[in-house]
Amino acid sequence: MATEVKIPALGESITSGILATWHVKTGDFVEEGQAIFELETDKITSEGMAEVSGTIDLKASEGDEVEVGSVIAVIDEAAAPDKEPDDSTSEAPAELEEEIPEQAPAGQHPASVRRIANESGIDPDTVKGTGKGGRVTKADMLSATKTGDMIEESTPSNVPVSQEAQEKLSNTSDRVTRKKMTPLRRTIAKRLVEAQQTTAMLTTFNEVDMSAVMSCRKTHQEAFVKAHGVKLGFMSFFTKAVVHALKAYPALNARIEGDEIVTHNFYDIGIAVSTPKGLMVPVVRDCDTKSFADIEQDIIVYATKAKEGKIGIEDLQGGVFTITNGGIFGSMLSTPILNSPQSGILGMHAIQDRPTAVAGEVV
Repeated sequence: MATEVKIPALGESITSGILATWHVKTGDFVEEGQAIFELETDKITSEGMAEVSGTIDLKASEGDEVEVGSVIAVIDEAAAPDKEPDDSTSEAPAELEEEIPEQAPAGQHPASVRRIANESGIDPDTVKGTGKGGRVTKADMLSATKTGDMIEESTPSNVPVSQEAQEKLSNTSDRVTRKKMTPLRRTIAKRLVEAQQTTAMLTTFNEVDMSAVMSCRKTHQEAFVKAHGVKLGFMSFFTKAVVHALKAYPALNARIEGDEIVTHNFYDIGIAVSTPKGLMVPVVRDCDTKSFADIEQDIIVYATKAKEGKIGIEDLQGGVFTITNGGIFGSMLSTPILNSPQSGILGMHAIQDRPTAVAGEVV
């Protein structure tokens, strides 16, 4: 019996995604519940699991854009897992080895190889393959684009090359690297530009004396960790401060919708998290009713899920205000961009010891 592996529905607004990674290859035996692929969309990156056990046959390649509901693989449930080969049969007969060609037939390359070839302009037929039977793999193509080995091997040393040609060859190898953006990064870039073009943003800079907060953390840190299992960080202080500010100035806890101002009567605060795939803003719900420990625990859970690519769409929706902390990168000042349609964002920065004048004295 064969079971089709289909792209699952991920939300009403998501109709397709990029097949980012296969964790298996054709012929592998997969177990039910095993993660077999990663799908990148304009909102999240999610893992696909095998619904049954069996031998898998891939029908799509890494980098392909696939629609929700499309078949990307088939799992043969009747197939048994490969057994370890016996010592007596571990070596192939000499006559079979001689039948393996040194190079795969020209033009017969996987979709991932063809995609890199189209983007880089490198002919895969001129790249030395390291795959089975001399086939060119995705890794071979990536290596060729980075090192320029293909250019050096295909250009005879005794043929004079003009300076213009040398610059052209150099620009396509060592000096320029092209990489297609993921749907998530494209969406982030698009929304940030839209926010700048459609909002009247104003940034104000204020210095805050953090000595009382730092003293509080130092005094209560050990007891806090023992009681709650998490450290008392700065972000819970910042979040509580934002909630108090939004209560004091309700107009900031609002958004413009057409010709109406919609004011929120809840306090769901987005916490910006930097991940290898881009900036994400998971939302901590009902911060006005949560304790410092609850907020710290939620932030850790969301940050872990975001960095592992396991965050869901529901985790990113519904925020009324955002906090971003550039201080972890050493930043002193910045102008963070609004997380539209929100009306405000708080940018936190590095904490430094510095002399300050208080009542005419330097302290």
